[in-house]
Amino acid sequence: MKKLMNVPNDVVDEMIEGYAAAYPQYVRICAENKRSVVSSKPVRPGKVGIVIGGGSGHEPAFMGLIGPGFADGAPVGNVFASPPPDPVLQVTKAVNGGAGVLYMYGNYAGDCMNFDMAAELAGMEGIRVETVLVTDDVASASKEEAHRRRGIAGGFLVFKAAGAAADKGYALDDVVRVAQKANASIRTMGVALSPCYVPQTGKPSFMLGDDEMEIGLGIHGEPGVKRGKLGTADEVADSLLSTITADMPLAAGDRVAVIVNGLGSTSQMELFIVFRRVARLLADLGVEIHRSFVGEFVTSLEMGGCSVSVMKLDDELAEMVDHPADTPLYVQK
Repeated sequence: MKKLMNVPNDVVDEMIEGYAAAYPQYVRICAENKRSVVSSKPVRPGKVGIVIGGGSGHEPAFMGLIGPGFADGAPVGNVFASPPPDPVLQVTKAVNGGAGVLYMYGNYAGDCMNFDMAAELAGMEGIRVETVLVTDDVASASKEEAHRRRGIAGGFLVFKAAGAAADKGYALDDVVRVAQKANASIRTMGVALSPCYVPQTGKPSFMLGDDEMEIGLGIHGEPGVKRGKLGTADEVADSLLSTITADMPLAAGDRVAVIVNGLGSTSQMELFIVFRRVARLLADLGVEIHRSFVGEFVTSLEMGGCSVSVMKLDDELAEMVDHPADTPLYVQK
């Protein structure tokens, strides 16, 4: 394992310190907790506060999405581990503009436990908190048990939709409604080509042969649904999209937003080759791509591979996806 780091146990704190130093016009670290990153500009009175978060190692998620039109704050956990309740609570208090706060994060046991504890503590201080879990990973549970699914790259658009609603001045209940609609309208499927190496252990998160790939692998190295021989870009795209459309059927005339997300070490060249195939398949179905996102949005350190996310849009979700956002690692005019 070769990584640019000092002491393995310091990587998260040093990353946060460097991030805040690089983008002081966007973010600051709360004095009360060095794992609490919030917007450098106060949340305007009457605006719903948007808090997203989870473990580190997924950059630009989550703190890279703090900025106007997106999130207001993000507690940061250790690599692939939930932040504890304390930084979540500090972020909550810092972004509370008096209209309540919405928590959004992937559906993982540790995150659910710690964010729920922070919400309870915030309630004791008079802050109303609501939660929307991201459950876009079709590989992690059946359609009948969709509530058990993990949250992966589709969370990017769920966060964006809710952030747009809050920025537009929606009340908390309506921001929650938009976030729930966005989550219900998106599906993601991924493929892993190579593992990542967690700094604290120096060991690969899983093992794959040089000619193997794993379909449906989670962003922390969780097992996928099947392992097989490495396919071509078109074969991989076909497999990912067919799984998505089997779970969320698309018809001629539908509008969608599409994410082709790199997991950390996949080149832009490869991501655009995959998107080319996805776009062609959707065109064959008569489906209009309203907006596309190709790049790294939710990574897994230096894991090789990608995921494809498709969000089915109505007029309201299209408006939220199109809403301007300005963060250090994502800008949309």
